Amino acid sequence: MKRNSLVLGAVLAILAFFGWAGWANFEFRKQAAERLLAPAPGGEPEAGPASDGPLFIPMLLGKPAPAFTLEDLSGRQVSLASYRGKALLINFWATWCGPCKIETPWLIELRNRYAGQGFEVLGVSMDDLDRGNPRELSEEKQEIARFARQTQIPYPVLIDGDSVSRPYGGLDELPTSFFVNRNGIVVAAQLGVTSKGEIEDNIRKALGN
Repeated sequence: MKRNSLVLGAVLAILAFFGWAGWANFEFRKQAAERLLAPAPGGEPEAGPASDGPLFIPMLLGKPAPAFTLEDLSGRQVSLASYRGKALLINFWATWCGPCKIETPWLIELRNRYAGQGFEVLGVSMDDLDRGNPRELSEEKQEIARFARQTQIPYPVLIDGDSVSRPYGGLDELPTSFFVNRNGIVVAAQLGVTSKGEIEDNIRKALGN
């Protein structure tokens, strides 16, 4: 009986340790992300090596948004340059991304609220595309289009976002959003799902409100 009690105690201690380690890792990642996305003293973003994924995101703040041209769901080629003069939210997302499904209704609501002020959202899908298999490619495009239709997305949905992910820091976490002002400059970035209020604040920043 005593031996069983000792074994039980050891097991509980091990479980408690792993629970604490998991919590500590979560807090570390959360604090690291907050440090990365916060501007340094004096308003300048903290620099980081371009090869370090999310560390690259703050380096885009205050810089022109990297140019791209991607296909939309109708097959039309859409360039970032064609939206010059508008405030933009470039949202990298995917149909399989749970947090993206939480965020999308907020983007729709805010897009409709601020569209009259010259604001637009560009939804850049990070879903994998099999360019070497026409049948698979067609089905993958249909899946993205089905998601956009079911959620009634009113803004442009662009595909093959992975082809432009590198200049935007590798995009290791979805959703990731960049807020671009009317001059094409990145004024804010969000890594992962945040809140509708924070998204709206960054939209206002992009609009210059």
